[in-house]
Amino acid sequence: MTRLNGKVAIVTGAASGFGACIAKCYIEEGAKVILADINFKDAEKLAKELGINAHAVSCDVTSADDINFAVATCVEKFGVPDIVVNNAGMTHKNQPLLDVNEATFDKVYAVNVKSIFHMVHAVVPMMREKGSGSIINVGSVAGIRPRPGLTWYNSSKGAVNLMSKSLAVELGPDGIRVNNICPVMGETAMLADFMGVPDTPDNRSKFISTIPLGRLSKPIDIAAVAVFLASDEAQFLNGVELPVDGGRIV
Repeated sequence: MTRLNGKVAIVTGAASGFGACIAKCYIEEGAKVILADINFKDAEKLAKELGINAHAVSCDVTSADDINFAVATCVEKFGVPDIVVNNAGMTHKNQPLLDVNEATFDKVYAVNVKSIFHMVHAVVPMMREKGSGSIINVGSVAGIRPRPGLTWYNSSKGAVNLMSKSLAVELGPDGIRVNNICPVMGETAMLADFMGVPDTPDNRSKFISTIPLGRLSKPIDIAAVAVFLASDEAQFLNGVELPVDGGRIV
């Protein structure tokens, strides 16, 4: 498969979960990928497994310096990025909104929202010079149909959803497409925090009952959409807010 043949991509939060699967699928489709993650050990391990077209970079997405380093490494190693996937994210534990402290609130917004600000500042000038680019943000259906107990996380993803549309409008004339994938809760390390209870079969079933297709999202569900949105097949898609949610928001 070569839908991304010759393309260069940066994927944040690429050491595990959605990001790892996106990186893997991109390489399978012919891209060269920078795996940017604060968990460098696991990112480096995955990059070695994926081969010469993968390279890991230690990156705290809340740091402009780290983002700039990841982008500079990409340019040096593979060239100017054609694709950027802002996948890194975090949540606070599902709990009453007044129980979330300010430090946690700030961290959620720094990882989920400000990281995109840093990445846009780093990659847009070179994408503009190139005359093309694809930025894919990973928002959430939580920013469309919020669940109680996740107010501050929900609002951070609402910001990502609207930011993506605004970026699409402003950057479209430069040939830069910006689209947004909105997953429902997935089989990732954050699941227990989303639920606010231990990850047991009974607790899972309560949350799964709110999803018409009857299961949580899987990394491959999100990765398949990320491949499509980055490919030439999606060349006229810009500003799309695409739920990958089994019908959760219907």
